[in-house]
Amino acid sequence: MTVRLLALFSAAAMLACAETDAGKRLQAAAQAFKEVMDVPDKTIPQDLLNKAHCIVIIPGLKTGAFIVGGKYGKGFVACRKNDGVGWTAPASVRVEGGSFGFQIGGTSTDLFMLVMNDSGMNRLLSTKFTLGGDASAAAGPVGREAQAQTDAAMTAEILTWSRAKGLFAGISLQGATLRPDEDWNKELYGRDVTNREILTGSIAPPAAAAALEANLNKYSSRK
Repeated sequence: MTVRLLALFSAAAMLACAETDAGKRLQAAAQAFKEVMDVPDKTIPQDLLNKAHCIVIIPGLKTGAFIVGGKYGKGFVACRKNDGVGWTAPASVRVEGGSFGFQIGGTSTDLFMLVMNDSGMNRLLSTKFTLGGDASAAAGPVGREAQAQTDAAMTAEILTWSRAKGLFAGISLQGATLRPDEDWNKELYGRDVTNREILTGSIAPPAAAAALEANLNKYSSRK
C-alpha cells in the first residue's frame, strides 16, 4: 500500500510540473499533431479528420505506474467553424480517471480524439462527460484512408488514439472524463471565458495558438 501511495504522489508531482504553461502546451499540441500527420500510413485517416466536428489533443501526458483514477493531463479542443471552413480558437480541457492501457512508469503519451457528430460535440460543450458512459467512444483506425474502419468506428461519437514511444495506435479510453479547464482558458484569453463561448463563437485565438491553427488547416479540409 505504501508503494502504491508513493507511486500516486510521484505521478501527481510529474503531472503538476508538466502542466504549468498553457502557451507552451499549445505549441506542444501543434507539434504532436504535425508529427502524427506527417507519418505515411501510420496516422489519423484523412477522411475521418476531414469529417470530424472537433479535435482534442492532449500532448506529452505524463503517467506513472499504479495510477488508478487521479488526474492525467491537460490539452486543447478546437471545432469546425459554423461554415465548415477553418477551426475555432482552442479551448482548454482536462482528462481525468479511467484506465488508458498504457500505464508504464514515466511514459510520455500524446492523446488524440476526433469528435465525429453533433451529439459528440454537444457532450464536449457540457460541463463534464465520461467516455464510454455519457458519450460513445471507440479506438480509431490508423492509416491515410479509413478502409480499416470497424462498425464501432463508424458509429462512435468520439474516436481515440495515442502515441507513446513512437508507436501510434487507436486506444480505448473507457471511463475517462473530460471537462473544461477554466484556469488555462483565463491564462490564454486574459479573462474568464467558457469552452462553449470559445468553440461556438467568434473569439479570436491567442497568439500561442498560431501553429496549431496552421497545422489543423494544413492537414484537414472542409467537411
